[in-house]
Amino acid sequence: MTTTTKKAAPEAGEAEVRVRDLRVHYRINGTEYPAVANASLDLRRGEITGLVGESGSGKSTLALSLMNAVPEPGRIADGAIHVDGIGDVTTLSAKAMREVRGSALGYVFQASQNSMNPLKTIGKQILDLGRSHGVKDLPALLSRAKQLAERMGLDGNRVLDSYQHELSGGMRQRLGIVFALVLNAKVLILDEPTTALDVLSQSAVLKIIRQVHDENNLSTLIVTHDMGVVSELADNLAVMYGGRIVEHGPTLDLLRNPTHPYTKALIGATARIVGDPAAARALPGRPPDLTTIPRTGCVFRDRCVFKTDICAEDEPQLAEHSAGHRRACHADAAVVGPTTSKGDAS
Repeated sequence: MTTTTKKAAPEAGEAEVRVRDLRVHYRINGTEYPAVANASLDLRRGEITGLVGESGSGKSTLALSLMNAVPEPGRIADGAIHVDGIGDVTTLSAKAMREVRGSALGYVFQASQNSMNPLKTIGKQILDLGRSHGVKDLPALLSRAKQLAERMGLDGNRVLDSYQHELSGGMRQRLGIVFALVLNAKVLILDEPTTALDVLSQSAVLKIIRQVHDENNLSTLIVTHDMGVVSELADNLAVMYGGRIVEHGPTLDLLRNPTHPYTKALIGATARIVGDPAAARALPGRPPDLTTIPRTGCVFRDRCVFKTDICAEDEPQLAEHSAGHRRACHADAAVVGPTTSKGDAS
C-alpha cells in the first residue's frame, strides 16, 4: 500500500457533475445487455470520489459515459449527465463534445501511452491539443504544460522534447495528468491511475493527484479496483457491481462500517501489510459478465452469504441508510456488520 497522506474531507461543495438514472447498453449478437443500470452519482467541487469494483463491474463504462465516449457497440440508452456550464453531455453534438473533451473535462487513461502519439514529441502533441480547441497563444500553452510537468517532479524541457517510448510508466502517467489539465479542466477523471506502476511511482502519482486536485478545486473521479488507493485519496466512495452502484458514502464510513455484503467482501479480500495476512479472503464465485448479469433480483445474490428468498425476486434500490450513506441491499445493515478492525480500513 502507498503512503500518501490523505487530507480530511473538505466541506461539501456544489455538484459539478450530476449523473441521473444512467443506463448504458452493449449490443451483442442482436441482444442488448446492460453495462450500467440506473446509476446516479454526484461529483462535487473540491472532492475526490472513488469508484471501485471488480473488473467488469461497469466502472470504466460509467467514466467514459461522462465524456459521452462509450465505444461501439455500446450506447447510452437512458439517463442524464449534467455538467455545470455545459449542460447534459448526452444531448450534445459530436462537434460540441470534441470541444468539451480535453478542456472542461479531463480524462487520464489507464494505459496513458495509448492516448499518446508515438510519432510525435509530447510538446508537439500539446500544440495539437491547443489547436484542436482553438487556443491562440500556443507558446503560453507550452509554458503552462512545462510548469505543470515541473510541478509533478519532471524536467519540463526534457519531457516536452521526448517521445512517449522514451519515458517511464510513471512519467507517462504524470504527463497524462498534464494533458488532462493543461486547458484548465474543472472535472478530472482518472481510470486506474496507478495500474502497472511500482510502489514508489504509485505513491508519487497519488500525491500529485491530491495536490493538483486541491490547488485547482477540481471535481475528481478515480476509477480503481484498489481499496488502498481510495482509502488514502478519496473523500467519497461509490461501489459498483454488475453495472449497479450498490453502496455510496464517505470513504472512511464505508471502509469501517460497510453495509453492503459486496463492499464488506471487497475490504476482506484486500491484501494488507500489517496483521495476519491470512485474514484476507477471496470473494467466492466469479463476477458476472454482460451476458450473465441477472435480469431480476439482486445482481450479487449468487455470491452473497446474506441472501434470502426476496433477493431472487426483487432488485434492491439504492436508498439512504444514514446521512450521506446509501446502500442497495435487502439484508439488515446490522447483520452485515462492520469490518473486523478499524485499522484494516485506514
